[in-house]
Amino acid sequence: MKTIVGNLYLWCMILSLLFSGCGRKKALPDSVRAKEVSELRFGMFICWSYSTFSGKEWTGEPHDVSFFRATSCNTDQWTRTAKEAGMNYILFLTKHHDGFCLWDTQTTELKVTNAPLKTDVLQQLRASCDKYGIKLALYFSEGDWNWPGAERGQSQKGGSDPEMKKAQLKELLTRYGPIEFIWFDHAVGDGGLSHEETTEWVHQFQPDCFTGYNHGAPSGRLSLRERGCAGPLGGDDLTWVEDAGKNEKSYDGYLVAEFTYPLLPPHKGGSRLVLFVA
Repeated sequence: MKTIVGNLYLWCMILSLLFSGCGRKKALPDSVRAKEVSELRFGMFICWSYSTFSGKEWTGEPHDVSFFRATSCNTDQWTRTAKEAGMNYILFLTKHHDGFCLWDTQTTELKVTNAPLKTDVLQQLRASCDKYGIKLALYFSEGDWNWPGAERGQSQKGGSDPEMKKAQLKELLTRYGPIEFIWFDHAVGDGGLSHEETTEWVHQFQPDCFTGYNHGAPSGRLSLRERGCAGPLGGDDLTWVEDAGKNEKSYDGYLVAEFTYPLLPPHKGGSRLVLFVA
């Protein structure tokens, strides 16, 4: 009897360690991860959201979930196209400033599984990426015009709900497999959770996931350069660190950079983007 009780106690201790995070795989050295991210080289940025249907870059006015009118999607076709083009990763928009979520979140009813599509697009994309050997990265708007204090359609007025932001990131980082990096959009604010706090929160769940912020206080190891041209870290005009001062360049801590470049010229309805990593 003592042996049985002892074995049960031992197994309980092991499970406790695993679920408390003590048994989590240790992070790779940042230099190793930076090399892995750099070697991705070329990828596809998929921006599919309310703005697909509004024809505007920012959809500030409120909409019901039915505004996302898509009724089908083929993530195998997306990833197969990426593979045939020589791309190594897909960067997927999970939520823009309008707050519409492209995964089956439990944090809001404003989600794709409540829309006509009724599909967890991110879950399907994860399976397609695994099928075709494509890595997955995520875009996430830090602010949200549905959160307290928000002013719809306004820059840096995305409201504040740090617990909601943390809950959404936890879902993304615990339910959809390994994420190479997260492209954080600071255009409407940080959502009440600073960049340093956000980076620490991400690494609680995926220590090897790089974080990058397109504006605001520098944090993480990934330098984001919107509509930039590939070049070395420390180049003349390749990193925008808005809050560090217009004439001050800060490259401390960055190990790798990611560049976006429009595939199509400006036109009604916006343009698709492809990405380069160097």
